[in-house]
Amino acid sequence: QVQLVESGGGSVQSGGSLRLSCTASGLIISNHCMGWIRQAPEKEQKGVASIDSRGVTTVEDSVNGRFAISQDNAKNTLYLQMNSLKPEDTATYYCAAAPREFCAVMGWETFTHVPLDARGQGTLVTVSS
Repeated sequence: QVQLVESGGGSVQSGGSLRLSCTASGLIISNHCMGWIRQAPEKEQKGVASIDSRGVTTVEDSVNGRFAISQDNAKNTLYLQMNSLKPEDTATYYCAAAPREFCAVMGWETFTHVPLDARGQGTLVTVSS
């Protein structure tokens, strides 16, 4: 059974930091295009960041320079380090896995444009001003 389980969400003030984790079971993350999606209240889901099997990353423009995606293959865990958080970053954040070939072509846009191999249940991030 494939599972992606996110953790690390919470409430933080503007300018603060959080690190999200996503632990995978039943799936080897290094064999997939991995990434994060977020969905703000009453808005559509949007890709945030991607990382491929070689460790090449992409990030969406609005988080560039503030968010960083990484993975620990030994722990089969994906991370999203979020710094300088803003109120507009408030959203539920989902970990996602997609077929590995899409990362190079679509980067962070992969996860809202192709069928996913797996997606987690989400973790809520709330940033107050």
